[in-house]
Amino acid sequence: MEKSSDDVSNIHNRFSLTLINPSSHYFSLIGSLAIAAIITTTTYFGYLGSDEIWFRILAVMGVLALSQLIDTRFTRKKEYSKCLHASLFGNMLWIATLLMGLLASFVLSKETSLFFVSFGMFLFASFRIGIFTTTLGADIRKAWAICMVQPLAMFLAMVPYEMWNVMLTNPMVIGFGVAFLIIASAWSVLTDRAGRPGMESTHKTIQAYLASQGNDFTEAEEIMEERSSKTKVSTSQIRLRSANGNMEFRMVLPEIHPGPYHPVGGSNIPYLIYKNLDSSAMVMHSISDHSLNLPSKNEVENYLKNLDKSIVREEGLVCTEPVTVQINKARVIGLLFGNNPLLFLSLSPHGMEDIPSYMKKEIEQYAQNRNYTRTMIVDCHNAMGEEISKDDGEDMLKAAKSCLDSLITKDHYPIEFGYANSEGMDVWTEDLGMGGLGIVCLKINNKKYFLGWADSNNMENGVREKIVENFTKKDYQLLEICTSDTHYAPVKARNRNGYYQLGLITGAEKLSKWFLEIAKNAESKTTVAKFEILENEADVKIMGQGIYEDYSKALDNSLKITKGFMIGSVLLFIVTLFL
Repeated sequence: MEKSSDDVSNIHNRFSLTLINPSSHYFSLIGSLAIAAIITTTTYFGYLGSDEIWFRILAVMGVLALSQLIDTRFTRKKEYSKCLHASLFGNMLWIATLLMGLLASFVLSKETSLFFVSFGMFLFASFRIGIFTTTLGADIRKAWAICMVQPLAMFLAMVPYEMWNVMLTNPMVIGFGVAFLIIASAWSVLTDRAGRPGMESTHKTIQAYLASQGNDFTEAEEIMEERSSKTKVSTSQIRLRSANGNMEFRMVLPEIHPGPYHPVGGSNIPYLIYKNLDSSAMVMHSISDHSLNLPSKNEVENYLKNLDKSIVREEGLVCTEPVTVQINKARVIGLLFGNNPLLFLSLSPHGMEDIPSYMKKEIEQYAQNRNYTRTMIVDCHNAMGEEISKDDGEDMLKAAKSCLDSLITKDHYPIEFGYANSEGMDVWTEDLGMGGLGIVCLKINNKKYFLGWADSNNMENGVREKIVENFTKKDYQLLEICTSDTHYAPVKARNRNGYYQLGLITGAEKLSKWFLEIAKNAESKTTVAKFEILENEADVKIMGQGIYEDYSKALDNSLKITKGFMIGSVLLFIVTLFL
């Protein structure tokens, strides 16, 4: 499982390269037109010395805008925005070529050469082969057919008619131009095959990912579902019900993981479970990782339908007071419902990624050896961090075992509970999912304890501690705040993570205010309760870890190939500066 996590992190790092694109296609449109004007100006003042510049600028900008529309007819998804982004970067490459040519002429004390005007056009065309095959879904033949259209149209509009033949038939231009077209084609073929045999086409996977970012997730889910395998996944629940049956609350611990990424597969499954249970639930992050992602909406529906078939395994009326064990960074909080321990694991304010599965197995085995019936473990997921270190993992295991030992000795008391959530409150924020916030108040031995929950992907480090501190000031004992680890993103965050963790946008003070309001509401509803332990098993497809290994390998190989071609291309370009 640790290997799977490493692969996921690696994929995340590679796909973060997509952030290079401008956030708006309007920026790319205006930017490409502006650079086209600069290309024309540079060509005339630096190379041609003509006074026809204003007419030429307008002509070049006109054919550029028209050719951008033509480009969309050659792309698989007819995506105008991506065509604009490609146009922007291609024009940037052309102007860079012109400026480097002028700089070389100055440094080497030689006459400026029209070679760089024509050569820049060919470099633009070569770049387009790479872009059209990787991100725009064109095959290599279609890419060759379209690659020259935009740069050549701009060239013909920019350069006087009488100079076309001289500039385009220059043997050195043709030689180097064709060389770069071939280099771009070879790069395209090799990177597309970089993931074989595990991944047939790297480019199709990249295209599916990019399409999913525009909410066209069908292809991405098809690719992932093809690679997924059937397995049984369990879901445990603790249901608290009032004596009269009018109020109930569920704490849900699904074995599945909320992924792979928004909006694909089970990325928003915490909220879907939450709504399926009438918004009276906290959907916790159990011990799970990306290998347990549901690959498609179909599998999510299968899981939710099966969840309705959960069976009551045990019920009771009593619970222990909570036990907290802190060993260095590791903190474990436990309660015992009948003979069923519920453990909350955290390193907050120090962060960590998903707790590895071996820790769950070891804790469960330890609990079984002490004759506990079933052990429910929550990964609080309430501080950002890397994979848990060996030392922190050992401390957490020790804390969990110590907590289990302490719970055996504790007296049991009747339970009272009250639950409230943020529905009806104005809590929409970019770092919070659709399920909002929730608080359950547990009254045990005439003492009140609060558990907080947020439908979010982790928390900003230290936010949990600030909220706990603000609760303490109001004489409220907030045991823990947990997140669902949802991979739903209300807005597309332009950062490495692709999302905003809770507290990054909203801030601890505002969150404290919201949580306190919900806590007071939950407290006011406190009533005598009984607990039920529910269990469920579902046959669903999960993605497994093999798919991430193949994706990671494909992207790594593609990057290595790209680096090699980039070095070779730069060296070849430098050669042209001295000719």
